[in-house]
Amino acid sequence: QVQFVESGGGLVQPGGSLRLSCTASGLFFTDYSMGWYRQAPGKQRELVAQINRDNTKHYTDSVKGRFTISRDNAKSTVYLQMNSLKREDTAVYLCNSAIPFDKWGQGTQVTVSS
Repeated sequence: QVQFVESGGGLVQPGGSLRLSCTASGLFFTDYSMGWYRQAPGKQRELVAQINRDNTKHYTDSVKGRFTISRDNAKSTVYLQMNSLKREDTAVYLCNSAIPFDKWGQGTQVTVSS
């Protein structure tokens, strides 16, 4: 059974940084393009960053230049380094494959506030 466990969120001031981690199990990790998603209250879930099997990366416009996605295939883990955080980055952050499985993890809350 596929499982995703996210961690690393927290409360941070505007301009601060956080590094999120997501460990996947129940799938052949190296076979999948992986993504970080976020869902803010009252908004639809959106894909903010994607890393493909060949390590190519894609970002939604609002996070380009601030967020960096990476992966460690040996650990079945995908990371999201978030710098220059803004209030509008506040959301629950989740990971899944780029074409997501039905099963989602709990996510990790990121709150950007002074």
